Amino acid sequence: MPRRDPGPSVKDPELYEKLRDEGSSKEKAARIANAAAGSSRTAVGRKGGKAGDYEDWTVEELRKRAAELGISGRSGMRKKELVTALRSH
Repeated sequence: MPRRDPGPSVKDPELYEKLRDEGSSKEKAARIANAAAGSSRTAVGRKGGKAGDYEDWTVEELRKRAAELGISGRSGMRKKELVTALRSH
């Protein structure tokens, strides 16, 4: 498969390619690749976990977060759909 050119804003193109091959969106792959380039790849995995599980959030909180991320169709989504959309973004 030909390599994709992630552009000059991606700081770790190898990790970006790996994440894209695993099915991550362009935005998510770039975000993770850039975070990993700023520290170490193992440190990036330890950063998370401060926000709590999406299941513990209210629908209003989930919709607000979905709006921040630009997820379309969020106003008609149920809680389970919002959680799925946020996790896959």
